[in-house]
Amino acid sequence: MKKEKPQLGAKADGEKGRKGEREMLNFMTYFKTKWLNRQVGRWQKCFASLSPFLPFSPSSASVSVMKIILLHAVLIGSVIMFAMMTVNAQWQVQDVKTDASFRGLAVVSDKVVWASGTKGTFVKTTDGGKNWMAASVPDADKLDFRDVEAFDANTAYLLSIGNGDLSRIYKTTDGGKTWALQFKNENPKAFFDAMAFWDKEHGIAMSDPVDGKILLITTKDGGKHWTPLPAESLPQALPGEAMFAASGTCIMTRGKSNLWIATGGAASRVHRSTDRGRTWSVATTPIITGEAAGIFSIAFRNDNEGIIVGGDYKKPNEAKNNVAVTKDGGKTWTLVEAKGLGGYRSAVTYAATGKVLSMVAAGTSGSDISISGGNEWMSLDKANYNSVVFTNQADVGWAVGPNGRVAKFVRNDIPDSKR
Repeated sequence: MKKEKPQLGAKADGEKGRKGEREMLNFMTYFKTKWLNRQVGRWQKCFASLSPFLPFSPSSASVSVMKIILLHAVLIGSVIMFAMMTVNAQWQVQDVKTDASFRGLAVVSDKVVWASGTKGTFVKTTDGGKNWMAASVPDADKLDFRDVEAFDANTAYLLSIGNGDLSRIYKTTDGGKTWALQFKNENPKAFFDAMAFWDKEHGIAMSDPVDGKILLITTKDGGKHWTPLPAESLPQALPGEAMFAASGTCIMTRGKSNLWIATGGAASRVHRSTDRGRTWSVATTPIITGEAAGIFSIAFRNDNEGIIVGGDYKKPNEAKNNVAVTKDGGKTWTLVEAKGLGGYRSAVTYAATGKVLSMVAAGTSGSDISISGGNEWMSLDKANYNSVVFTNQADVGWAVGPNGRVAKFVRNDIPDSKR
């Protein structure tokens, strides 16, 4: 099936993101334990002084009511502040000289970004989007590069999707000047969807199920050799279960050995490995299923907390059972009644926006941002995107889509010199 891709920059928390989250948590702790009680205490003293003139006396019930009123007031204020923050944020479309449709996206830093797509096309910036290099891999004009994984301005991998020998992996070590064909699929039943890396040398690529199992190949030497995992190590797939090659983010690696694969079709599940694919466990999720529905993207902010998004790509404006979160590394998933999410989403990423740890999701009907763990979302815009990735640095994010669309997330209240 057609798939979705993870990002290097979003695979680990940035220090700024962690600091911002701690500040938010500290504020909420202070609010709940000190500020709220202080305000209630003042309210009680006020009524105590007026009690001789009142026909009633303050009760514990009235104190509880006052706490609820104060709590709602602050929460409403927080929503207003969030709205002001997002109003000051926007996607800034880049001037990229190509009409290729992009789905692969790798954000190495606030300066270095790679994207890949149709017609064998890839683009790269090394100065944060001021200038873009657009080119094609030689003799690959018929290939659709749905995934790109990059480690610096010189080293990157491209994966093309399709049946048979259309599924390939290329690598460059000179910034895209030359490309080496590292892998060409010879299995007529295979359709490779995406890849992910633990480091420059160790990576994994996956195909839709073949003979009831998800086909996986791995490398230990930077792609010089890609070796199929033995059949006994492959995760078992249910009939009709597959992956979506929509953004390169339905597979994700983290740390030294963690690996997740998100599926859709007849079953929306998350396959989980803690030993680079040697052994597997699987969790059923509440995400919608169907021929064109399922999980399209998975992201983790640490070893335990993660999010999955998806939906039905044939119903881009429908936001139904398409967001779930985990707090135990993917063993269990809880459906989120996502208020405000604009519809089907093919990519999700954790992002540090200002001092708040956020989530950003994107799809063909637009992009949204959440600072509430995915419960509440606010629209960023309605443009068509396939993938979204934020760096570890605050306020720096990218999205890509059809017709050469590349956009940079910009906070209008941040001077250019600080971006």
